[in-house]
Amino acid sequence: MAERPLCFTELNNKASAILYSWHLGSESGNALADILAGNYNPSGKLVMSIPQKVGQIPVYYNHKNTGRPFDEDDKYTSKYLDVSNEPLYPFGYGLSFSSFEYSRIVLDKNIITKSETLSVSVSVKNTGKYAGEETVQLYIRDMVGSITRPVKELKGFEKVYLEPGEIKKLSFSISEKDLRFYNSDLQFLSEPGKFKIFVGTNSVKLEEVEFELL
Repeated sequence: MAERPLCFTELNNKASAILYSWHLGSESGNALADILAGNYNPSGKLVMSIPQKVGQIPVYYNHKNTGRPFDEDDKYTSKYLDVSNEPLYPFGYGLSFSSFEYSRIVLDKNIITKSETLSVSVSVKNTGKYAGEETVQLYIRDMVGSITRPVKELKGFEKVYLEPGEIKKLSFSISEKDLRFYNSDLQFLSEPGKFKIFVGTNSVKLEEVEFELL
């Protein structure tokens, strides 16, 4: 129990799972006992990234891009020399007694105008032996902007309950308003260009597609 990201690297190498509860209410003991006993299938997701080492702090999923993109074979690119660039557990990560499989992302169109809405669909299947809930997460990346843009921004999520073997189709809607940001003149607006959509179980394990805003 704690209230902040901790370095679990050594524990991660020795344990198959970690139950990190933060600080809960008066019924937390009963809730945690239900999870440990297998009476409840956990479905929580991390609201922040957990670093491998304290030297990675600050580590967050929506960082800006770099002029020296990561190259495993070139030590002069933006990376650590003793650990990878990735966090130990990324934003949106969480374990379950079930496992979930994602289909490819389907868009109803690849080009939209500022007055149109883009429909994003994906199917999720419970491939485990137990009923459980999965939080499907949608991220967007603006590939080129008048100011630097994050490599990913969370734009939507939906929690879905699935029986073993069950498949459900989920849909998200993206409008021009979801693509806006504050430019150098502090105007909140969107800019035409190419975007990437990511859908998956956390901010790292994702499927991706592209679309364009005219």
